[in-house]
Amino acid sequence: MEIEKLKTLLEQVKGGEVDIDTALQSLRTLPFEDLGFSKIDHHRQLRTGFPEVIFCEGKTVAHVKQISERILAAGHPLLATRATSDMYEAVKEIASAARYNALGRTITVTQSKDAGVPGILVVSAGTSDLPVAEEAAETAQMMGNQPERLYDVGVAGLHRLISNHEKLLTARVIIVVAGMEGALPSVVGGLVDCPVIAVPTSIGYGASFGGLAALLGMLNSCASGVTVVNIDNGFGAGYSASLINRLTA
Repeated sequence: MEIEKLKTLLEQVKGGEVDIDTALQSLRTLPFEDLGFSKIDHHRQLRTGFPEVIFCEGKTVAHVKQISERILAAGHPLLATRATSDMYEAVKEIASAARYNALGRTITVTQSKDAGVPGILVVSAGTSDLPVAEEAAETAQMMGNQPERLYDVGVAGLHRLISNHEKLLTARVIIVVAGMEGALPSVVGGLVDCPVIAVPTSIGYGASFGGLAALLGMLNSCASGVTVVNIDNGFGAGYSASLINRLTA
């Protein structure tokens, strides 16, 4: 692991085995592994607290398998998004502990047995929004959280949301996933005192323009605590929520 290598380098400096200038040069050359088709940033966990994540869309099964193998060999947890079942089967060959969320299209291999920190609530407007919501929840879980889910509580039936008011109030950060007109984040933002991360989805009829209508609706929200990520970007929402929860936990 890169953290162990850094500890070793610092011990060598402390013991006089390596001079300061040599150590500085080693730190300037941030480690990455060149596979030809991919350059894996093994230093990312040390810099940001979480290793590089594989975005599988557009990659071949062989590429995903090889990148996964190198990430795991470095001792990092694995998170791959937009993954297919074929990609999962390939990763399973090198990591029997790999888990596939078919709905969220994620492959995960954890290196920790910790239950995770509570505080993140993932809310979806409709069942059609679940793939994006599950991507957000899986991301948050891999980053050391224990996300709670509240699904199918859109504005077409607000009583479903209101009946879970206590659950909303106990969250430290809420991810709200919605398509169509994207109204749900504004409603949630008007009920809670914590950050709300809105995720527009590409779900909806023709005039939703593949999620653009929901995106614009969320960007124009009158609820002050709402911030917005890109269309269908459950990963980005889960990552941002994890950073917020890390600071507030």
